[in-house]
Amino acid sequence: MDDYLASVRPDFRELLEGLRKTIRSVAPDAKEVISYKMPAFRYHGMLVYYAAFGDHCSLFLASRRVYRQFADQLKPFASGKGTLRFTPDHPIPTALLKRIVEARAKENESRRKP
Repeated sequence: MDDYLASVRPDFRELLEGLRKTIRSVAPDAKEVISYKMPAFRYHGMLVYYAAFGDHCSLFLASRRVYRQFADQLKPFASGKGTLRFTPDHPIPTALLKRIVEARAKENESRRKP
């Protein structure tokens, strides 16, 4: 993960490091992985992915259900199926990110139960 972040422009790196820290705080048992050449967190399956691009960063929710659950709050960031776009000038609010990660973790946990 550190190698990926080191390759990202400084303002996006700071933004993604904050995102990473927030995700870890909500899902401390999640494992950081690289998947589809992007940083991701795995917790009873894929939790979320994130990446930096030329003019924005993205968070990939990996869940249509959770995306629909927060649809109204995600409208300013929505960019396709389960994809959120954000920038240093327009970040995803920390409280919203925490609720998303909590919902994704619960969703993954529920899939693991018999």
